[in-house]
Amino acid sequence: MNKIYPTAADALDGVLFDGMLIAAGGFGLCGIPELLIAAIRDAGTKDLTVASNNAGVDDFGLGVLLQTKQVKKMMSSYVGETAEFMRQYLSGELELEFNPQGTLAERMRAGGCGIPGFYTKTGVGTVIADGKEVKTFNGQDYILEEGIFADLSIVKAWKADTTGNLVFRKTARNFNPPAAMCGKICVVEVEEIVEPGTLDPDSIHLPGVYVHRIVQGTHEKRIEQRTTRKREEA
Repeated sequence: MNKIYPTAADALDGVLFDGMLIAAGGFGLCGIPELLIAAIRDAGTKDLTVASNNAGVDDFGLGVLLQTKQVKKMMSSYVGETAEFMRQYLSGELELEFNPQGTLAERMRAGGCGIPGFYTKTGVGTVIADGKEVKTFNGQDYILEEGIFADLSIVKAWKADTTGNLVFRKTARNFNPPAAMCGKICVVEVEEIVEPGTLDPDSIHLPGVYVHRIVQGTHEKRIEQRTTRKREEA
């Protein structure tokens, strides 16, 4: 089975549909699947629900899908840095489901493992618990969180072999492995593709069984906010 596609648009061909649930990897602008996001924008797919830690910035990452109003709902942990997100949310144009970061990661991982739900103490007694089942274990309250079963996963990795085994680079791993696991179809963009047997088996972060399509491309590595110390006089 050939998993390699020439472009991001080709890798998403036949996969996208209006109203779908997409799980996206990345943390801030680190490890985001920017090429696939741009291809979704260009495809015009709308009414999307996107599960992602955050929503990029106004002109990059998931922020570009907010600009084109293709996103109906975000399932996120942090929603700063995006003025358009704030505008749409406050005006009632965008739905938002807040998730603590660990809960969001575990919901994705659970979906990838076929686990429909799990109990956690995170969020007990807060608005996060509103409308959710509460159960007591050993005198402590826990809330029921549901696993995320996405129609599509879009992730960014450093290297892949042609069978889909993935290696992520440092902090760019972040939400990418659990996001990749929970999609019915997982599409990955990478910086380099190598032959099977090239990658050290002990260094593989996600096995190829989770990966269905791969595209190689050139990536722009931005920093959300660059803060530097003023240069001292010589």
